[in-house]
Amino acid sequence: MNPLFAEFIGTTLLVLLGNGVVANVILNKTKGQNGGLIVIAFGWAMAVFVAVFCVASFSGAHLNPAVTLALAVAGKFAWAQVPGYVAAQMLGGMTGAFLVWFMYRKHFEHTDCADTKLAVFCTGPAIRSLPGNLASEIIATFVLVFAVLHMVSPKVSLGAMDALPVGLLVLGIGVSLGGTTGYAMSPARDLGPRIMHALLPIPGKRDSDWSYSWVPVVGSLIGGALAAGLFLSQT
Repeated sequence: MNPLFAEFIGTTLLVLLGNGVVANVILNKTKGQNGGLIVIAFGWAMAVFVAVFCVASFSGAHLNPAVTLALAVAGKFAWAQVPGYVAAQMLGGMTGAFLVWFMYRKHFEHTDCADTKLAVFCTGPAIRSLPGNLASEIIATFVLVFAVLHMVSPKVSLGAMDALPVGLLVLGIGVSLGGTTGYAMSPARDLGPRIMHALLPIPGKRDSDWSYSWVPVVGSLIGGALAAGLFLSQT
């Protein structure tokens, strides 16, 4: 599989399953309605596991512009490949969000709350305070990327189960740090689906909260870069 196509497929799977569990928990008349944060965190962990497992051997399974940037900063990925990877990830995020909407479109029709509909696609703060929200995204992404940079070492291997540690990492971040902003940690996971929310014919939807949209993007990129910087200082 071509690495760029692998990044597209992997990020599509990631957002399809990740945003899919959000839709299942918060939209009306689903089988999983009111499942709670633990179900969402576990679902996102499994989404990461499945996506990484499927494409890691073809592209390295970055699936996140913040990870791609951090790997380039750390000298583990060629800068020339960064734009293509990021583009594939963003398109994958948008495609995954479209598929979630298509699967749950009848449940969107039975859900009145516009904020709930937006939350299926992208993150938002529990308490809106942009400096604090930005700090939350920086810290969560720092933890993600710092751990991933250590996981890419050949000393860390579970054979065919190499994707499992990453899934467990995301589960840990979700249950520990996900309560403030929803732990986006990725422009492809947040901005891509947010764009689809703006474009799709969702009945009764609100605006896409563009005034907040920069927080998950900037926060994840800063967090990833800081993690790469610390990693380099250790080597």
